[in-house]
Amino acid sequence: MSTLARTLSIQSGNIPQALSVSNGLGADHLTTSRTLSNTASPLQIFVRAKKKINDIFADIESYSEESFYFLEELPKNLANKGTVEEIGTYVKKLQAIRYVLSRDHMKCVFFGRTSNGKSSVINAMLREKILPSGIGHTTNCFLQVEGSENGDSYLITEDSDEKQNVKSVAQLAHALCTEKIGCSALMRVVWPKDKCPLLRDDVVFVDSPGIDVSPNLDEWIDKHCVDADVFVLVANAESTLMLTEKNFFHKVSSRLSKPNIFILNNRWDASANEPEYLEEVKKQHLQRSVDFLVNELKVISSKEEAENRVFFVSAKEVLQARLNEQKKVPIHSGIAMTEGFFGRLHEFENFEKQFEECISRSAVRTKFDHHTSRGKLIVSNIRMCMENIRETSLKKSEELQGQKVELSRAIEETERQMLLVTKEAKNRIRNMVEEVEIKVSKALSEEIRRLSALVEEFSEPFDSNLLVLNEYKKKLHKHVDYGLVTSLRSRLTSAVSMNIDSARKEMAAQIVNILPDSKKSTVQLPLDNRPFEVNYPFRCDNLCADFKEDIEFKFSFGVLTVVHRLAGNKLGYFSRLRNQNVEASQSTAITPMTPVIQTQSLMGTEEWSVISKFALATVSSQGAVGGLVIGGFLMKTIGWRLILGFGVIYSGSYLYQWLTWTNKSKEKTFKKQYVQHVTRQLRLVVDLISSNCSHQVQQELSSTFARLGSFVDNASVDMQDLLREVEKDIEVYESISNEAKKLRNKANFINSELQQFEEMFLQASPAQISENHVPERVLRILQQSLALAALIIISFEKQE
Repeated sequence: MSTLARTLSIQSGNIPQALSVSNGLGADHLTTSRTLSNTASPLQIFVRAKKKINDIFADIESYSEESFYFLEELPKNLANKGTVEEIGTYVKKLQAIRYVLSRDHMKCVFFGRTSNGKSSVINAMLREKILPSGIGHTTNCFLQVEGSENGDSYLITEDSDEKQNVKSVAQLAHALCTEKIGCSALMRVVWPKDKCPLLRDDVVFVDSPGIDVSPNLDEWIDKHCVDADVFVLVANAESTLMLTEKNFFHKVSSRLSKPNIFILNNRWDASANEPEYLEEVKKQHLQRSVDFLVNELKVISSKEEAENRVFFVSAKEVLQARLNEQKKVPIHSGIAMTEGFFGRLHEFENFEKQFEECISRSAVRTKFDHHTSRGKLIVSNIRMCMENIRETSLKKSEELQGQKVELSRAIEETERQMLLVTKEAKNRIRNMVEEVEIKVSKALSEEIRRLSALVEEFSEPFDSNLLVLNEYKKKLHKHVDYGLVTSLRSRLTSAVSMNIDSARKEMAAQIVNILPDSKKSTVQLPLDNRPFEVNYPFRCDNLCADFKEDIEFKFSFGVLTVVHRLAGNKLGYFSRLRNQNVEASQSTAITPMTPVIQTQSLMGTEEWSVISKFALATVSSQGAVGGLVIGGFLMKTIGWRLILGFGVIYSGSYLYQWLTWTNKSKEKTFKKQYVQHVTRQLRLVVDLISSNCSHQVQQELSSTFARLGSFVDNASVDMQDLLREVEKDIEVYESISNEAKKLRNKANFINSELQQFEEMFLQASPAQISENHVPERVLRILQQSLALAALIIISFEKQE
């Protein structure tokens, strides 16, 4: 068949044909369907359902444990303690359910009056003579026959775990046994499964004492019947249903919702002795049994269905026939071949067939329906919890994403504003520094002009003695330093301090505006409220280190003095020119302690007068001879009388000046020389001092801004740390969301498994299951899978 034909077969829903022509394609999807068709026994439905539900609940238990451990690790804002404890209780419940499921089996309880053949019916169904049987009251307690996995056979009494020889059941459970066992006690008979087909399919039979020999019917029902799937009432066909039997099942019906009841009219072989009344008696028994099931107990709704629950058998004949079959001898050997034997054998086999279908269907629903509902409820609750956690974690993640965006923007905005504020602060500091420098330079220049008055205010006693004079100079240096600093502070401190204080406050306000709102109310800015004072670096002792006072007596009209006076204007001009060149070439690197010594060669002045040059040359080179020559020259020119008078006046002046050259005059001359020297030195360092003062202002404002800026830096660091924490939290919540999503999807898968289990075993009839019925949803999945596989095959064929 071509690929196209295979595809059409799949799409048309012809699954078997499609499977046969596709070389095994999709076989895995029909594993369940093939398994269902492998066996014809209805009891296998329960076996498969039990295995399936155990596998599903193993997944549910694993899923619940995984969910529990997942919830335990979650933050408290996602899963509260109550939710975790609830999932923990689910784990314990599921463990209990799995234990029950592993021990669940199809349970059939046989009841009837004494000697009706209950034990014989069980032995006939098991094809082994396991339970004691005979005439009279034989069974003294409840006997439960169950299969063993390892092939062992033993007996366990209710009050002991000791494994006894199974042969002792005939003595221990017999009513004639001297060792009495309570009629409500349960004795377990464990028999190898490979010897009995029914035990192999997880069927458990419970034989009971006669209901007419004990009043403890309520205790029996509560202890042994509440978990039974099928009840078999073994009646004596030689009589009719008794009130004792009816009352017992009325009690059963009051405790169980519509119990499954079969009525076996045993010992029907006795009817062969009265063939003329056979049909009438059978009809009478059938009518009374149907009326009992439909009208009295109301456990069956229709008469036709009730008739299928009533059978006429001979358990003794069936047991003997099956024992003969195992011995491979004719089944009728050892049996008195009464009329209707094969009919009764067929009736018993029909009962077994109906029994197997009923107990399998009933056991699947009674044992697994409730567990399936509980499993779906638990999985749904866990799924809802995971969905809530997923939604909550997603919501938290979205909130944190918003915080992350806000923090990123805040950090960027803070950095941007900090750059603007820094730029503005630099401009402000630069302007203020320039302003302070100008003010200090101007004020210092004015103070230099009034330096003579400041020196005149110094009133320490003056003495020309060298030691006393040195001490006098030290005190004068301190006086000048103090006076200059005090005067400058009085002129500048208030204005500079106000400007600096204003700048501090303005910078603080700008910094506060930059800070996040959470920091504004808690930050304490490091502002110094004390007024700022500029330190003026005056050190007159260093400035005047090269100062050499000249307080020796000098006649005002002496030759050198006159010459110096005549040359004074020219020397002063060249001295000022020299100072200008020095100031232009020197920068702020000149320190106040550096002495400035200006020398000007007297011989370098070409513009001096001829007389000055001649007089200077005469005095400096020829001494007294030159003076005599000049005197003789003058005497011949103007006369000796005039010269004599001039000499007298000249001598008188000299004497007067010499006499008036007192200590006061020396002090005045010293202060004058000192003022001239200090003025000259201070003018050289005006720019340096003003620069130094402006640098102090710059340093103060810069350090203040740096301290203020550290708060912004700290705030930025805090925001960066918070941003990293937010990113970590986002990763955590996203991881939680993904894990919760996985667990939610697992719940969906498990729910689909439970739903499929319901469709296959709880909703479908046994006939549908045994006839390879595949649920419609499963069939639809198979069709889609096979169609997809067929398309893949087509694509491969085209490529080839």
